[in-house]
Amino acid sequence: MAHSLIHHLQCPVCGSRHIAPALQATDHTVSGQVFAIWACADCTTRFTQDVPDADSIGPYYQADSYISHTDTDAGLISKLYKLARRYTLRLKVRQVRRLSGRTTGHLLDVGAGTGAFAHAMQQAGWQVTGLEPDPGARSVAFKNHGLQLQSPDQLFQLPASSFHVISLWHVLEHVHALHDYFDQFQRLLAPGGVVLIAVPNYQSADAAHYQQHWAAYDVPRHLYHFSPRSLSAVAGLHGFSVAQRLPMWLDAFYIALLSEQYRHGRQRLLAAAWQGLRSSWQAWRTPEAASSLLYVLKRRSA
Repeated sequence: MAHSLIHHLQCPVCGSRHIAPALQATDHTVSGQVFAIWACADCTTRFTQDVPDADSIGPYYQADSYISHTDTDAGLISKLYKLARRYTLRLKVRQVRRLSGRTTGHLLDVGAGTGAFAHAMQQAGWQVTGLEPDPGARSVAFKNHGLQLQSPDQLFQLPASSFHVISLWHVLEHVHALHDYFDQFQRLLAPGGVVLIAVPNYQSADAAHYQQHWAAYDVPRHLYHFSPRSLSAVAGLHGFSVAQRLPMWLDAFYIALLSEQYRHGRQRLLAAAWQGLRSSWQAWRTPEAASSLLYVLKRRSA
């Protein structure tokens, strides 16, 4: 694939030059290429080195197995993903209400994929604006839910202070313009609003177990690999504080399913279930060790 690459000479989160290679991971979804993952000694962010730039990365998303963009039913993992999604959508609606303290309001869903969450929030009575970069996913959202998702460049055109909730469900790790996005979240959030950011946690028990085969590295689509400390660091740079960190319990099982396949070349359901249970048990004892975390951000008090 021909593309322009981004080689970081400093940490893309905190700007530190104390960066070094940590491991290498393979793109199991599209290209089979191996990418280096580097680590920042100061804020603990890991990041994928030599990634395609924003104009070149599109082909790495073009795979029928990329469920969040295609809504495919093909394969066992896709079927299990969609089964779990039905449960998690109900949970997310309840979480939005509880964490925002509102039963209805205006919500901005960044990286809306095929629109399942945006549709669920509409059904719950919310006014929803959805942004999605992939034209194919936007088409699926319109076909399945009648949603008119917009291009992400609209993030910079939306009216200020207009959203009570801004949500990014496994999206922030994909965003090239990380700091620009956080600046827009500050501009767009209504007084008292919350930003909900769900990302994988490379300091989780399952990440430690699978190492370079951990599916949530998902190179090169995942540009950054956050720890609780590094997510707090980037939020703090833009005037936010982390009010809560909540484990996303089912993620450990889904990630373990993929990771077993990447490590062994075949599906190993029992091994994945066992590792998912082990990771969840660790997260129950130490929530910051969860496979994925939902961060609740609020504007920092002056």
